[in-house]
Amino acid sequence: MKTFAEIHEMALARKGADGLAAEMPSPPETPLRDLSDDRLLAEFTKRIFQAGFNWSVIEKKWPGFEAAFHGFDIARNAMMSDEDLDRHLKNTDIVRNAAKILTVRDNAVFLSDLAREHGSAARFIGDWPVEDTVGLFEFLKKRGSRLGGATCQYGLRFLGYDAFILSKSVVAALNMAGVIDGAATSKTAMRKVQDAFNTWHAESGLPYASISRTLACSVPD
Repeated sequence: MKTFAEIHEMALARKGADGLAAEMPSPPETPLRDLSDDRLLAEFTKRIFQAGFNWSVIEKKWPGFEAAFHGFDIARNAMMSDEDLDRHLKNTDIVRNAAKILTVRDNAVFLSDLAREHGSAARFIGDWPVEDTVGLFEFLKKRGSRLGGATCQYGLRFLGYDAFILSKSVVAALNMAGVIDGAATSKTAMRKVQDAFNTWHAESGLPYASISRTLACSVPD
């Protein structure tokens, strides 16, 4: 397996020092554990609706989503009724996809359960050790609604969790580095990915998100 220093040199050769620095994610203004749980529901919902859709459309409509779903109040959305669903399906201020709309209810229930179990869903997720990020991915996929794959990974990143994202570029870089051979989909492959990130973090001291972006920059776009 390549060292992080080797991968970093490859990224520098492609992007230059200034270009690579510009690619690094900024630290969150508010730590995930200190967010209110409605912001988790909002962010997960945004990523669910963006999946397979034009992201800019969702961004433009987002004020309509916030209004339609009562600021993503957990208790209110956990009680979504058939009448509420019918109203949402007639609301042109949002994307009217019934299956995705129902994830707002289902994930409100999920986050409400976490809050009851741990005091705060945001604190529970925010305190999950980054050394077991793949465990968090699996947990959210199992207990949440449509919170697998890239939806989960981007949601966590935008919430401020120090997660890696298995984009096409990152997966290509992981293959180039000798971590995996092919897709990062099996549990065995995901564990190899986690072990590699843990090793590179110990080597570099960098956040996992920065290591992820460096990997993406080390291979052709």
